[in-house]
This record gives sequence, C-alpha cells and structure tokens, in this order.
Amino acid sequence: MIIKSHFSKILLAGCATAALSACGADDVASPGSGGSITINNPTPAPSPTPSPTPTPSTVTAAADCPTVEVALTNSGTITGPTGTYRVCTLPAKIDTDTTLPQIDGLLYELAGRVDVGDDLGATATAGEASVTLTIRPGAILYGKAVSWLAVNRGNKLMAVGEAAKPIIFTSQQNVTGSNDDESSAQWGGVVLLGRAPITNCIGGATPGTAACQRDTEGASTQALYGGATTDDNSGSMKYVQIRYSGFELATDKELQGLTPSGIGTGTELDFIQIHNSSDDGIEFFGGQPRMKHVVITGAEDDSLDIDVGAKALIQYVIAAQRTTKGDSMIEGDSDDGLEENTPRTNLRLANFTFLANASSGNGASIMMRGGMDAHLVNGVVVDPDQACLQLRNAITTRAADATKDDAGAPMFDSVLMECTGGSAFSEKSGDAVTAADTQTIFEAGSNNDAATYTSSLTAGFINGANETGATAFDPSTIDAFFDATTYVGAVQDASDTWYSGWTCNSTTASFGASSTDCTALPVS
Repeated sequence: MIIKSHFSKILLAGCATAALSACGADDVASPGSGGSITINNPTPAPSPTPSPTPTPSTVTAAADCPTVEVALTNSGTITGPTGTYRVCTLPAKIDTDTTLPQIDGLLYELAGRVDVGDDLGATATAGEASVTLTIRPGAILYGKAVSWLAVNRGNKLMAVGEAAKPIIFTSQQNVTGSNDDESSAQWGGVVLLGRAPITNCIGGATPGTAACQRDTEGASTQALYGGATTDDNSGSMKYVQIRYSGFELATDKELQGLTPSGIGTGTELDFIQIHNSSDDGIEFFGGQPRMKHVVITGAEDDSLDIDVGAKALIQYVIAAQRTTKGDSMIEGDSDDGLEENTPRTNLRLANFTFLANASSGNGASIMMRGGMDAHLVNGVVVDPDQACLQLRNAITTRAADATKDDAGAPMFDSVLMECTGGSAFSEKSGDAVTAADTQTIFEAGSNNDAATYTSSLTAGFINGANETGATAFDPSTIDAFFDATTYVGAVQDASDTWYSGWTCNSTTASFGASSTDCTALPVS
C-alpha cells in the first residue's frame, strides 16, 4: 500500500498553501546585488540620534493577588518571553467554594498537590460539606514538579472557559519560556475523582457497588474514587487546555493530562485539549464519562486509555502523535486481569481522526483486550508505520452475554483505515485472536474500509474528497448523547472549525492562525 498521509508531511503541505501569517513564515531571503557598483555621493550631514526601537508589548505583573474565598500566597513575580506575572499560590486545600478570576498579569500556581475539598465518600449525604472551585475564562494556572489538582469525591471543578479565552493548565517552564515541542512531564495534571461504578476494587469489595473504590496510581496519600452513583457530577470543564503534564508520582506511575476516575454522567467535558502528556492524553478509570470535542496532541503513551469498567461515550476527537514518541491511539482494557468483573469496559466513540506517527509497543494504533466492549463509528485512522487494529484475548471477541455485562466482540461501522506494517491488522504473538480474526470482525461492520482507502485529509485532519465520499453511520442510533452526523472523521470540511481558537499550535498539529503557540502563553 502506498502511504500518502504521513501527518508531518501533510502539515508542511498545508502551510505551503496557507496564508503566511497562519504558518509563521515571515522570513524572506534577500537577493544579492549581482555585481560591484560604486556610487560617489556627497558626504551626508550627520544623522540625528535614532529613537530606540519600540519594545513589543508584553505582560506587566498585576499589583497583588486578588481577595478570594481562600488565602492565596503572593509569591512574587515570574518572568518569561511574554512578560512578567504576579504569582498567586493556591493553598494545599480549597476548603470552601472559591472563584479564581482572570486578571491580566497574574498566574495561579500549584506548588504541590492541591485538593478541592475532602473526600466525602462513595455516597452523598444530606448537608455534606461539598466544595466547588470555579475558574473564570482566560485564567492560567501552572504547576511545578509533583503538583497536581485533585477534585475529590463529592466536590466539583467548574473550569468553563470561552472559545476566545480558554482556561490553561500548564507548567512553570511554559511560563519561563524554556519549553520546545518535545517538552513534557513537567507537572502532574488534573484528576477528577467521582462516585460512579468501577471495578477492580481495593479491599475485596464487590465491583460496581458503593463499597468498590480504588486509589489514584502513585498518590502518596489517598485519592479515592468509585461508588454506585451513575449520574454523579464532578463539575464541568469546557474550553480548557492542559499542557506538558504527566509527572511521575511513583515508579512507573505517571499522571495523565486529564484523569477522569469514576466520574458520572452528570460531569460535563467539552472542548478539551491535552498537549504533550508524558503518559496518556486521557485515561478513564471506570465511571460513565461523556465527552465531546477533544484534541490530543503529542501524548507519549496512549492518546486515549480506557479501563476499570469505564462506560464512555465520546464524540469528535482529533488525536495526533509526535514523530518521536507515542504508543497507541486507543488502548482499551476491562479489569486489569479480572476479566469477568463487572461493570465491563465499553467504549463508544464517534467521529474521530487518528494521526499516528510513532510505532507503538502495542503493535497497532488501536489495541483492545481484557474482555472490553466497543463500538467505533465514523472514524479515520492513518498510520504509516504499523497496523491499525489489534484485538487480544478470546474473551474480547466472544459472543454477547447480558449476564456478564458483555456486548460481544468490538464493532466498527464507517471506519476508514490506511496503515502499513504488513497489514491493517495485527496480532500479539501466541494470543488466541489472530490478525485474520480481527479482520473478520472489522469487515462484519458496515461501510468499513481498510483495503482501498487512501487518505485525502488536508491540513492534517480536515476531510478531503475520499473522506467526504465515504458513507457515514448515524451515531445517535447508539445513544442519545451523540449528535447525528453525516460524515466520517472529526472534521467535516474546511468550514467546520470547532477545533480553532481555543487550542494551541505545535509542530505536531496546527489549528490555524487564531490558535496560539503551545510553547508560549497567550497575551491578551
């Protein structure tokens, strides 16, 4: 198969045809004179002393920290390429309802683990001391070293930005200007701890019950999640960037950019970008998460990881790997070796565009195992270096059984895949599910194509003629959460710009002139 869609080449081609201001190509080579020319002019009069070259406008530090409901520590100022900022350090615990306003020249610092409220347990009680942290549009928070934000069970994070004023969680190095497009692992990330059902419980509890809970991987003190409240509400995140996350809390225990753990259907996650996480972009640990409009750029492990009984509904996803690092675009599991535990992981994903650039340790762009269920529709997968799909374990591909919460083998409808590595399908050596078995399952769906599809994506992720010509599947027939769509992929055409403005650009993916660079802070 001829691979024509390596993502970085597409981006270069897109920039070549785009406006220069959008691609940052402002340098023009000056031609030589073509020969020696002598001109005898009168001695000029002395020139006046030139005025100083105007200094580009930069940020000036705010005078002081704002008065909010908790005590902020004025930690002086920090300076970087975009100017000087007042640093207001958050306390280790947000113990009362608190609002963080956006103030020009001011950043909020996470100096370590910051808890939103106390863990209020798996079940809500009347009059419980719930805490809500509200972050206003345009606010910027940065972490350093082992810092991370833990929104404990029974509490909420209301981080609702705007398309033109996203909320940014980033690292100290991003502020001081020492980052480049390979930077990562500079702080922890955002962890939402909910009360929805999970499996693989600590203490031998019954999976899926209020007694079933787990601890956040690598946390030095407990950060518990799990319960039996399917509609649990951990708050809302909308128009949010999370940059350069994934600091290792313990050996082989790294946080993701975003870690929804046991969150319920009442939690709103929409318009979220994860950039350069050193682990997964997003890892779902159980619960019943719902997400729309997701951008994952440069994740060093999996872009999406789902396990511990999560039942996730996700629509509109652009995921792009760096050329240097990355594992699978999706890694799915059910119960970490406890395959018959319920709830069983079930991923339903619609309208996605996956742009793989790195050969993964899993051996495929999408790898599912451990008895998980899945239904993927309206997808585009481009991977010039390896197979696209690998299914493992006979339990993953067995027939449906309602008594085991088993929906049967993973399903695919209107999924286009252009891959190499010998085949669009691969197998793990010695596993019961062969590449041929996986191919049979894939081809059993409607309007799938892993044999003749050739990417015609423009600007890396915008549908071209071949994607536009594909027959789509109506996701709303799977669940009412999904919008009914008439196209495959995450971006219908050039007029579909849901990704633009609130995201940040890098060499991994550029989202247009209205998006700022990931390596710098936006200056209003």
